[in-house]
Amino acid sequence: MARVAVDVPLAHLDRPFDYLVPASLDGAAVPGCRVRVRFAGRLTGGYLLERAEDSDHQGTLAFLERVISPEPVLTPEAAGLARAVADRYGGTLADVLRLAIPPRHARAEKAAPPGPEAATANGGEAAGAGPEPVASAELVASAEAAAEAAGPDGAAVNGAGEPAAVPGSPPATGGAERAAVAAPRAGAVAQPAGGAGESRPGLPPAPGPGSWERYTAGASFLAALAAGRSPRAVWNALPGPDWPAEIALAAAATAASGRGTLIVVPDRRDLDAVHAALAALPGAGPPGAGTSGAGRPGAGPAGLIPHSCLSAELGPAERYRRWLAGLRGTATVVAGTRSAMFAPVRNLGLVVLWDDGDDLHAEPRAPYPHAREVLALRAHRAGAAALIGGFARTAEATQLISGGWAHALGADRATVRRCAPTITPAGQDRELARDQAARSARIPGLALRTVRGALARGPVLFQVPRRGYLIAVACERCRAPARCASCGGPLALAGAAAAPACRWCGRAAPSRVCQHCGHAGLRAIVTGAGRTAEELGRAFPSVPVRTSGRSGVLHEVPADPAVVVATPGAEPRAVGGYAAAVLLDGWVLLGRPSLRAAEEALRRWMNAAALVQPAAEGGTVVVVADAGLPTVQALLRWDPVTHAERELAERAELRFPPAVRMASLTGAEPAVRDMIEAASLPPYAEILGPVPVTARPAAPADGRHPAADGQPDLPAPGEAQVRALIRVPRKDAAALAVGLHAAQSLRSARKDTDVVRVQLDPAELI
Repeated sequence: MARVAVDVPLAHLDRPFDYLVPASLDGAAVPGCRVRVRFAGRLTGGYLLERAEDSDHQGTLAFLERVISPEPVLTPEAAGLARAVADRYGGTLADVLRLAIPPRHARAEKAAPPGPEAATANGGEAAGAGPEPVASAELVASAEAAAEAAGPDGAAVNGAGEPAAVPGSPPATGGAERAAVAAPRAGAVAQPAGGAGESRPGLPPAPGPGSWERYTAGASFLAALAAGRSPRAVWNALPGPDWPAEIALAAAATAASGRGTLIVVPDRRDLDAVHAALAALPGAGPPGAGTSGAGRPGAGPAGLIPHSCLSAELGPAERYRRWLAGLRGTATVVAGTRSAMFAPVRNLGLVVLWDDGDDLHAEPRAPYPHAREVLALRAHRAGAAALIGGFARTAEATQLISGGWAHALGADRATVRRCAPTITPAGQDRELARDQAARSARIPGLALRTVRGALARGPVLFQVPRRGYLIAVACERCRAPARCASCGGPLALAGAAAAPACRWCGRAAPSRVCQHCGHAGLRAIVTGAGRTAEELGRAFPSVPVRTSGRSGVLHEVPADPAVVVATPGAEPRAVGGYAAAVLLDGWVLLGRPSLRAAEEALRRWMNAAALVQPAAEGGTVVVVADAGLPTVQALLRWDPVTHAERELAERAELRFPPAVRMASLTGAEPAVRDMIEAASLPPYAEILGPVPVTARPAAPADGRHPAADGQPDLPAPGEAQVRALIRVPRKDAAALAVGLHAAQSLRSARKDTDVVRVQLDPAELI
């Protein structure tokens, strides 16, 4: 008999189902394999969770139709994690498994190198175990299988085996927020602790501290990883290009203890940087090293750490091949973007999340998990170390520290000042004596003077918050905002010679006149990156102007003098660092109607400023924003810690996440109210709303839909939807998820047609 998780997303069917196993499939039907079964009269896919002798089902059981593949793609660890994530977010196991396991590719599955067990069974040879040399972000060739790994015991030690002052796992305190360090995993063999550079038989040597010495407890953190411990840290990275190398060193130290590492970064550019750092580890060798010409695992250079990189740009076959490398244990380190948070890693010892405040880490598909929460849950369940880092710090990461789950890992103030560029606000009082428009001009004189001086030393970066040309325009005479005559949406210009067009319905308005004064002229209100590049090209005619944004993202620019205009998140790296940077339109970031506006503004500013040369080399950053604002002051001091602590304190006072747990219910008003009534909410639950969701205008006759304008949860055109918020204390988070899941089960069992979108701790609340 087999228990199967059927791929059915209905909440009331979120449980395993029992099936009989025919004799012809008895050998192939192993736990974790993909199967096909008959469910409600239809042939449906699923995963075999376990084999059992008998069933609690009283009726007649159906047989498995077939085993798609005997490959056990759903390991017990992955099944437990998927169930925990589904319970955490009030979703279904089927939804999580769709995110966790990529579609099968038969040819890639047969061609992928076998795992260490197969190599051992063949006397140390595995046909095809060495993949061919590949380009950037390709799967690095496999080395010999690592020895059995040590299980974590939660205490950090230094190279001498003594307790180290390192961010580590605190003792168990009880409650959901203070997780105890897991005991060593079953079957794990304890390894003796070794200092940096000390090699253990069959394992790569522990690396030296490298640039981690710049951090107060950096060397101790690496020593704890190499010794098989499981420290958990929230890392404030120093500005500069060293963070990929520091992540690679942490992965190498974990590999020295016989354990694997999972690294999650926001986008492909960061993934390429991490891949290059892993490949550049001492003794790693070029891609393809470590295999003999016959494709057998060779001795390879000392310290070889095989790794696999996963990204959305890969084709189905290549992505599945690399995913199998982690499943079969031929890749010690797995790195990737958001979806890699579920990637299999043999004997997981460290999870790394870079820039946890980036919205790319929030999964847009049900049950909408966040990579930070999934990796923290995964580290707790596996007893693994955790490293959550970035130049800035989020309130959620600060909550992990205040709750005792992790410790802070950063550098002292002298080191921060030595690594950071000089940061100057444009509207300071002494600048007003020279330039009276210093506080009102979009590009003040200070920025222009800084750029002119810096162009003699290298490229200069301009960060512009808005893409496009002219995002919003107004009447040239009376300053009234220009609106579409059809739907009332804002008008914008896509280029210098383009006619005004509505940003909602897309209709052009070439002959519009102001409804208030009848004037036809327009003036800019909000300027985008395209128009900014055009203006800077006229201001600096002797240097090239490059743009990086939605239409085309630059990965790197040379050290030659140039003006680079980029939107947040698309800033290319400069060889040797930028000579200067100008952060324009600070009011756009700080004025966003979002709970995270200040936090996100500081994160984007710091990510851009970190690309600039240190102050000792002349690096300068000019921020065009009010110098008296706390967010600007945090940037001037390069102090994201105090800013994040203040954010967390304010949210705790106002009862906003992460100080509390909050659920968002979006749908038709009768359906939302029905679900609230059906849910068994915790005693201290507070319901806010329902209130109308900002609706899009009705779709025009040509069928084109209006733009969302940065609000992904807007209803379809013409639909009237509402949203209700439910908040509870953090201790009642599990009860809230259970209650909402039960309500969803009741509605799906009744076959209610109105869908209610349920999100726990959504990234955007306002």
